[in-house]
Amino acid sequence: MDTDAGFVHPLDRVRKSFNGSTNRTGRSEIGQFLTPVAIAGFMSSLFETGPRQVRILDPGAGTGVLFAACLEALIAKAERPESIGVVAYETDSAVMPYLEETMEKCRSLCESEGVDFHGIIKAEDFVSTVAAEIDDPLFRIPGARFTHAILNPPYKKMNSRTALSRMLYSSGIEVSNLYAVFVWLSMLLLEQGGQMVAITPRSFCNGPYFKKFRAAFMRMMSLRRVHLFESRKKAFGDDNVLQENVVFHAVLESQKPGSILISASEALDFDKARVLTIPYSGVIHPGDRDMFVHLDINEVEVCASERMKCFCSSLGDLGLCVSTGRVVDFRAREHLRQTPQPDTVPLIYPCHFSNGFIKWPADAGKKPNAIRMTSETSDLLVATGFYVLTKRFSSKEQRRRVMAAVFDPTQVDAPFVGFENHLNYYHRDGKGLPSDLAKGLALYLNSTMVDRYFRLFSGHTQVNAADLRKMPYPSRDQILRLGRAVGDAMPDQETIDAIMEKECPNHGE
Repeated sequence: MDTDAGFVHPLDRVRKSFNGSTNRTGRSEIGQFLTPVAIAGFMSSLFETGPRQVRILDPGAGTGVLFAACLEALIAKAERPESIGVVAYETDSAVMPYLEETMEKCRSLCESEGVDFHGIIKAEDFVSTVAAEIDDPLFRIPGARFTHAILNPPYKKMNSRTALSRMLYSSGIEVSNLYAVFVWLSMLLLEQGGQMVAITPRSFCNGPYFKKFRAAFMRMMSLRRVHLFESRKKAFGDDNVLQENVVFHAVLESQKPGSILISASEALDFDKARVLTIPYSGVIHPGDRDMFVHLDINEVEVCASERMKCFCSSLGDLGLCVSTGRVVDFRAREHLRQTPQPDTVPLIYPCHFSNGFIKWPADAGKKPNAIRMTSETSDLLVATGFYVLTKRFSSKEQRRRVMAAVFDPTQVDAPFVGFENHLNYYHRDGKGLPSDLAKGLALYLNSTMVDRYFRLFSGHTQVNAADLRKMPYPSRDQILRLGRAVGDAMPDQETIDAIMEKECPNHGE
């Protein structure tokens, strides 16, 4: 659809004017970021030809750009609807005049095109209203549902202690972020065969917090299309939102497609998007109880996914575990020391990473190097030994997502050690690893192959222990062989990748 035509395009000037006249902090607190017209037009283009009687749900309408773009796209189709109904929810009184004007323009357009129109603006909280409805036994009686749902839901963490959260929980809706609640409730309001297009953070694709949401979504919906934004800065650039967003199209039906269309663009240049068709089983792996969503786009990355199939071991097969560092520094502040003292043991932060090993103590920096060893801190420490550490946090723009280092007890003389909460650590039942196993594991994690693979299914900039548990690993013999190639420092990247090439030849690149 040409977003420069029609009455939708001027709404971008309204959006920019509204952003300029309102407080960004206030919009962030309620998770409100109005949708640019270019994105609204692209989202609307993803809807397939549907029924002749259309009912559109926009659960957080803002100025109405999403339902307006959807309506325009439907009317522009060769087989246009006979009637269109719109239900738009919005609680922000500041945008209400714009929303009412958009609804009237939709009415006028439909009248001029001979399409029956009925639009309702509900100045109600969508979640509270619908949560109460689905709790009513009458909701289970078949009735009019929506044929289309289009949404840009608010991005805001849920407070699990509120009455609303408890109401949702009693209905089986357990989520950690408001955007997932909006999507979940919108699914429940669709009729069989109804379509949804949404723009949301990518974070729902993996990790434990969204597991129940993914299970419900994949059970109810047939995922057809996912679009990725390669830059975190540009989808909502004039709102200064730094967020990995995706647009997805899905249909309420149990039958799953044979393949999913995955596309990617740098920003809003959708006509230049790279497009790849991926088998459904390549996006949602059969038998994966966590139902991670693997979003492959680059041919190189698809090759990395294929190459990883030569590693078939799990951490359980290797007798290994991975955990998050136990020391939360602000909670243990009174026990932290800038420099080692007689009653302290080493405290390891990401700043201690150096050439694939831990260099301790750090000569400079703001982070403390030690933690007191007392009865109050004993549960935060582990016995010294060889451990493999990974950084939990990185930015999308960093060259690497997975960064690993070996804690070598021969280089740090101490009976115990503390790992700060910004790290994950590999261990054997809470104890250290054989040296060659630790070195080989670190080399594997530092390979380009692993980093590319991890980015396929990681929907956020964190490297969580749960994500690392899902990774495939080489066999014990392979890891030991890799470990023998590591001395007192990790080889450079080119050498690491050459070693991995010998272990798992790449015939596709």
